[in-house]
Formats: sequence, structure tokens, C-alpha cells
Amino acid sequence: MNRHRRAYGALPSQHLRELMRSGFIFGGDEARIGPASLDLTLSSELYEIEGVAQPMPGETVRDLLALIKLHEHKIEEPLRKQRTYLARLNESLRLPEGIYGFCNPKSSTGRIDMHVRVIADRVSRYDTVTPAGFAGELWLVISPRSFPVLIHEGETLTQLRLFNGDTRFNELELQTALREYKLMWYGEKNVPFEYADIEIKDGDGSLILTADTGSSVVGYVCTEPDTVLDIAKISGYEPGEFFEPIHAINDRIALKKDRFYILSSRERIRIPPGLASEMVPMDERSGDFRSHYAGFLDPGWGWGVAGEGFGRPFTLEVRPFEDLFVRAGQPIAKIRFEYMLETPDISYDTRASNYLSQSGPRLGKQFKTR
Repeated sequence: MNRHRRAYGALPSQHLRELMRSGFIFGGDEARIGPASLDLTLSSELYEIEGVAQPMPGETVRDLLALIKLHEHKIEEPLRKQRTYLARLNESLRLPEGIYGFCNPKSSTGRIDMHVRVIADRVSRYDTVTPAGFAGELWLVISPRSFPVLIHEGETLTQLRLFNGDTRFNELELQTALREYKLMWYGEKNVPFEYADIEIKDGDGSLILTADTGSSVVGYVCTEPDTVLDIAKISGYEPGEFFEPIHAINDRIALKKDRFYILSSRERIRIPPGLASEMVPMDERSGDFRSHYAGFLDPGWGWGVAGEGFGRPFTLEVRPFEDLFVRAGQPIAKIRFEYMLETPDISYDTRASNYLSQSGPRLGKQFKTR
């Protein structure tokens, strides 16, 4: 893909770097810049809170602290499961006019069932940095759901993406991109999907994914132990300390209400360097469940170094709100693509990552792989 510059789109790595060097992003680290995102890092300022609230227009998060019940929490002490915490992020913003942003949890955060949401000064929405030209502090609401977690100052649980306009695909653009870039591939063979091959469509520029029900191990279910997981321990834990493998029976996976599961998409997704992709919520008509926590994948995912890749499956972080059977071919997740303002000067598949070899359900980077 060439480096053609569009009038609008998601800002690539080189633009994020320039914003940092020009003083529009404070407290950031250039080493934390990805192809289309900036990893946001934890400060040591951390509180346990008794309830979550969003700032009102004109209200900073620090104003909000005076109105909610909170207790200082030392970052050296584990976060207890089913409790809620609020941490200040090291980065703050004074964006140029015309630039706004959204945040997504990191993939490794979602895979350990830790729910995180950014709140920003004067913004009454989660994971939202608006209006264009935003200036203020960023904070992170953290809720470990299944087991206690130890975090550290300087670690990253979420990422920021910046835009100068909305370039999400419509249905015609999806058809064109499928043909030109071969965005989706069959899981069991190196053959790309044609638009006519897709049986279930929402007609809004999105692709519908289904769960892999054919592998020997189709996923993992969390056992909700009391063991503390240290997020800094890469490959430091045996999977069996926190998860059990699950198997499909007659191409059907039985999921229990309020349990946490790691599954994989049957389809493989390939993202060229000039596009980015976000997993978006499923319509409630598909069932009462959540299928992802993280949801953002960088340009170059499954693309290979020079377009030779055959795509890579998405990890699905699933929490059903009712007992649920997932069958082969049943819709479980939905992704949308968007144009980059310019092709990034770095690409996902050319960087070191714990998930480059991902070929099925994959636990977080803290777990050993076989």
C-alpha cells in the first residue's frame, strides 16, 4: 500500500510522534507509540473508589474526586477483584484544533478480565477525548473482575488513538477493500473471503465474525482464583493457575452466565498498513453477552512484512449475561475498518509482539505458551 495522504483519518505513528515533540502530548514516551496509537501509562496516584462517576461539562476529574468516596491505595499493593480503582495517567493533552481522540483497553488487559475505562476532564463519556482541541488530564477506572491483580507505575493498560475526521467504512468501501486488500480469510485454509461469500451482514461497513468451534481446544474459562496476577511477569504463570481449557461438543460451546471466557474467531483478519480496525459492540439482537474488552488492532495486523500474510484470528474476551450456546457459524463479534490519514512509518507485523504467532485462543502475555 502506498503512502498516499488522505484529507481525514486516524493519525499514524509519525504524526503522534510530532504531536509529542511539539508539546501537544505531555508526559508521553515515544517508545510507547504504535502504528496508530499511543500507550498511556499509570502514575503512582491511585485510589479505591466506592462508585464510578463521569465528569460533567466544565468539571475536571480532580473536581470529581472531592464528590466521590475514595481511599488512597498504594500501587505496590494488589488490586482486589470486584473492587473499583481510579488511577491518574502520566499523559495529559493540549490537542491542536481539529484533533480529537478515543481510547481502547490493551489486548493484554482484556485477556486477564480487567475492565478499564478512561475518563477525561470535562468529558461525560468513557474512553472519549473530545471535543477537538481537548486539553486536560486523563484518568483510568480499573476493575479486576476475576482475580486480584498487581499493577505498577509506568505500566500500560490502555491506548489513545487520535483523529481529524471520521473515515469508518460504509458498505461500498468495505466491498472495495475486501477485493483489493483481502481483509478476511477462511480459518482452515489460505483462501480470502469474497463479499458474496459472507452470509451474515449488517450492511453498515462492518464484518461479522464467528467463533472457532472446530479446534481441539476452542478456548479457556477463568476459574476465578484468589491468586494475585502480577501484570509485569511475562510468561510467568502456568495457564492452569487461572484458566481451564474448554472443548466444543458437536461444534457447540456451552457458556455459563457471568463467567469469563477466552475464545477465538474462526475467521482470520488481515489489516493493510493504511487501515486500522476496531471491534465494536454487537447488536443486542445477537444475544446478551459481551464479546470483547480491547477491540483495537493496529495497521499491519496479519499483513506480514510486505503483504504476504494470510491474516490472524481475533481473540474474543467473552462474558455472557445469560447461559448461552455458541454454535459454528453463529455471529459473535463485529469489526469495522477505517482509513489512516497516512500510512504509518511502522507496522504491527514488523514489530516485536507477544501475539505475532497467535493462531487460536490465546491467553495474555503473562501466561506460558506451549
